[in-house]
Amino acid sequence: MANVTIWHNPRCSKSRDTFNLLEEKGIDAEVIKYLDTPPTKEELKDVLKMLGIAPRELMRTKEDVYKELNLAEEKNDEKLIEAMVANPKLIERPIVIKDGKAVIGRPLEKVIELIS
Repeated sequence: MANVTIWHNPRCSKSRDTFNLLEEKGIDAEVIKYLDTPPTKEELKDVLKMLGIAPRELMRTKEDVYKELNLAEEKNDEKLIEAMVANPKLIERPIVIKDGKAVIGRPLEKVIELIS
C-alpha cells in the first residue's frame, strides 16, 4: 500500500470521519496533527501544488483570526501562506496525501477516489 498522510484535527468531525475511513480501509496513514505541528512554508507550498489550488482556497475564511489579520484584503499569496504557517487553524481540513497527490476531505468521496 502506498504511503498515505493525513493532516488531521481530532476535534473536527470531518477530520475524524476521514481518519475513520482510512482505518476502515486498512490504511495505516501517517497522522500529522497540524495544529500541534504546523507545516513549514515549503510543506504548505508543496501541498498547495498537489491540491492544484491557490492559498486562499485552502483557508478557513470564517475563522476569527482570518478577520483579525484582515486577510480578505491580502493579495500576496506569500503572505497568505505565512499566515497559515503562523496560524494553522486557518488551514482547511482534513488533507489527505498519497503518491504526490492531495485532496481536502470534503466531501469524503474525494478521499475515497484518492485512495482507490
